[in-house]
Amino acid sequence: MKLAARERIDGVARTLFRTTGLIVIAILGGIFFMLVWNSIAFFLKIKPMDFITGTQWDPSGEHYGILPLLVSTCLVTLGAMAIAIPLGIGTAAFLSEYAGKRWKNILKPMIEMLAAVPSVAIGFLGIVVLGPGIAAVTGQPNGLNALNGAILLSVMALPTIITVAEDALQGIPHTYKEASYGVGASKWQTLTRVTIPAAAPGILAAVMLGVGRAIGETMTVLMATGNASAFPKGFFHSVRTITATIAIEMGEVPYQTTHYYALFAIAAVLFLITLLVNLVGEHFVNKFRKYHSA
Repeated sequence: MKLAARERIDGVARTLFRTTGLIVIAILGGIFFMLVWNSIAFFLKIKPMDFITGTQWDPSGEHYGILPLLVSTCLVTLGAMAIAIPLGIGTAAFLSEYAGKRWKNILKPMIEMLAAVPSVAIGFLGIVVLGPGIAAVTGQPNGLNALNGAILLSVMALPTIITVAEDALQGIPHTYKEASYGVGASKWQTLTRVTIPAAAPGILAAVMLGVGRAIGETMTVLMATGNASAFPKGFFHSVRTITATIAIEMGEVPYQTTHYYALFAIAAVLFLITLLVNLVGEHFVNKFRKYHSA
């Protein structure tokens, strides 16, 4: 009886977990199908090349060029990564190799709390604190520009990069470090020439996950970048990202119009970019695990 009951419970649990996995896959497939279906309706009215290469996003004038939105998204994301990658990897290296127990007990909860701060709160700080500071330093009329968004996104991506990168550094076998110390290398030399190169797949995965976090952020860039749909000219100019465009326009667009379908088309582009970034990050995570389990 006990064996039969145990097998029955295992069967129920197996069915439950399989069902939840299939539900998640079905939800993801449904989102993708909805985006593709509405995107097809858009491309029946607008040529794909005009959509991809168009340099003007002006629905009132029937101009649906995604290029300024795409460049704005890439500009803000690259700026965020230029700040977050060195800070994130440096912090992860400090926690892994140099920080004592006391520093870890202080820094780790702070990093976790940073991840829990709502994006709207960070965007508000960008408006009332960082924006006026940028304007005062650069002489711009206001600080709502790509640089403001990049700095805020770097703050939001830091917890992800630090956590994953630190796990990668901690996962390096101690024999690597012992061998390095055995030939007379210092802790700094061991870190830069042994530990970080060995953890490179995991660190790269951390970077890719940070990129995915920055690309998909909506509220912060909506509040802090100025939302000018013109083609971006640099970090000191106002920009509008793909996510901000969807958030601004979807609530007021007439149903089943070209403009309505255009928003689904740019959402599909964003979905594909985010999916690609996460797949690349997952590939390097798996590579890191297999490398150190061998």
